[in-house]
Formats: sequence, C-alpha cells, structure tokens
Amino acid sequence: MPTVELKMPHHQYEIHIDIDLLQRLGQLVNVRAAHARAALLADELVYRHYGEPARSALLDVGYDVLVTRIPTGEANKNLDTVRNLYNALIEARLERKSPLIALGGGVTGDTAGFVAATYLRGIPFIQCPTTLLAMVDASVGGKVGVNLPQGKNLVGAFHQPVLVVIDPATLKTLPTRELRCGLAECVKHAVIRDASLFDWLETNIDAILNLDMSTLVQLVKRNVQIKAKVVMADEKETGERAHLNLGHTFAHAIETRQAYGRPTADTQTTHTYHHGEAVALGMVAASRLAANLGRCDRDIPRRIEGLLDRIGLPTRSSCLPPTGELLETMRLDKKVLCDHIRLVLPVAMGEVTMTSDVPPAAISDAWDSLRQTATS
Repeated sequence: MPTVELKMPHHQYEIHIDIDLLQRLGQLVNVRAAHARAALLADELVYRHYGEPARSALLDVGYDVLVTRIPTGEANKNLDTVRNLYNALIEARLERKSPLIALGGGVTGDTAGFVAATYLRGIPFIQCPTTLLAMVDASVGGKVGVNLPQGKNLVGAFHQPVLVVIDPATLKTLPTRELRCGLAECVKHAVIRDASLFDWLETNIDAILNLDMSTLVQLVKRNVQIKAKVVMADEKETGERAHLNLGHTFAHAIETRQAYGRPTADTQTTHTYHHGEAVALGMVAASRLAANLGRCDRDIPRRIEGLLDRIGLPTRSSCLPPTGELLETMRLDKKVLCDHIRLVLPVAMGEVTMTSDVPPAAISDAWDSLRQTATS
C-alpha cells in the first residue's frame, strides 16, 4: 500500500493510498483514534455511493457511529452548516477523543476539519477524500475553514488530520467535470515544484482521463508527496506554502463574484465555474502576467494552456465579471499585505515566486487577456 508520511515537530500522520482502501477504513481509523464513538460526515451525494460501506467498516471494528450529512455544494460551506454539526455532535455526546471522519470532497473536508478544530477545542480528524481535487490537495496539510459572503475561506484554522485514507476507486463515480477540476491542482503542483511531473502529465493524461487505476495511484501519490513536502517545510503558510496558491488569487475572485456557483444580480456572469476550472483560468492569467512582466519565458504559459486544453479545462472565458469587480475582490484576499495584492508567479517550469509589486494595470491586462483569447 503506497504510504506518504507527513512529519512536523508537533504532529505526524500517514497518508494511505490504495485501490478499495475504503473497505479497511475502520481498521485504519481504529489504530489512530480508538474510541467508543465516531462521527462520519458526508455530503448527501457521496453518501449514496460510499456512506454505507464506510459506516459498515467503522461498525465492524466496534465504533458507535453518528452519521451526519450535509447538502452537496460550495454554497453549504458556511457557518450555518457548522452550527448544525456542532448540535449533532453535542446531541450524540461525542467526546474529545471521538474521531470525526470526513467522507467526500473539499467542501466536506474543509467543513468537517473546521468543526473538528473547534468542537471541544479540538477532536481527532480523519480525511477520506472521494474527489481527485480533495485527494491531491485539500485533504493534506490541515487547512480547514468555511466561507463568508465576502469571500472564500475567510474563517478557518490549521488543524492537521491524524490520518488520511485515499481510495482512488471512488473516482469511478466522479463526474468527468470534477475529475478535470482535480487535475487543475495536479498541473499546479507540477508548475510550482516538479517539471518532471509536468512532463509525466503530458504523457499520461489520456490514461488518467480513462481512469486507469494504476496510473491514478501514481498520480495521487506524486501529488501528495509534493503537497506533503511543502506543508512540512511551512505548515502555517508563512513562506513557501503560499506557493500552493498559484492561480488561486485569480480563482477566488471568480468564485466570490459568482457567489460560489450562484449567478448574482450585480454581474453579467452567464456561466459558473467550479473551483478547478477557476484555478485553471487563474493559472493562465498568472503565467501570462509573469511572461508579460518578463519574469518567465513565454513557453511557460504556452505549455500550461496546452495541457489544460487537453484536460478539457477552460483557458479563456467570455463570461467573466467586469475586471474592476474582480480586482476589488482580489483586494479582499487573505494574502493581501499592506493593501498590496500578493501573487504567485511562475519563473520556470517547477519554480515560482511570491510577489506584491505587480501594478494593478498589469493584473487588469491579465484578466482582459482571458477575454481577448475567448473572442479572438
């Protein structure tokens, strides 16, 4: 069973990756968080596919299992959902050593993690991701939180899991659009840290899209290794962990303006983007911006766009909100420092830098370049 270890001075845990690993969930959880009671949190759609197998695996090793479900979608990643979950945990008398298992995608993991970080000042947290995006990114590293109307992930904490259990077989029921969204984060990891992974993705993208299981195991493991190394070097995002935000400052602006999947009256948006699609557009904007500023070769945006096109992710858009609105939203980003928008920009394949000296006009040009390409 491929395993990646994440070790920090105060905490360490294992990330297990294997086909049909969900059947062993109870055994793995019991090793790291043995207790009489456990809570299993899943979104409603994921529970239909994997809720009962996960629950049965926990019951088989003796857990008294509280099952809680949340509605599917980013719109439910909020403080109202958190409050409802607190009430459920209190009613079930979960204690400080009772594990909370998140079964689902990034929304489920982020929400469950925030609840685990704050309920009784912290209870054990297990990630069991079922989307590619959550497997390679959101489930590893301990960043948890929920959204406010003003922006994405503005309320949160760092709360590391005690265990991550990844079963790539769950990707068989993942919609193709969501698989592609997860691949956006894989491309991001390659651009920021591993040029050889970018080459590998270019070679193996067809096998990945065709759900070849052995290739998917390799894909997840290589990406988890990158994420784990970055987290071990900078757990609280005081330095290089911010590199994981390549494309995300642009992406979060898109997501905020479209109100997490709901068109709003103050924009002309006629299409809504999922997170991975917004990240793809953000990487294109960031790489074009870097090339325009002379900070990377123009071959970098060309290769990024070429791979994203092959995956089926957007590299252009004719339905973005007005650039002025997007810039204003970027100024509310968590990474803003002294009113300066901080951006991660590529300097070479496998290498990026963080900068806060980009003129707003250049950022506007990067946004506008996405529209120009869409209509040219």
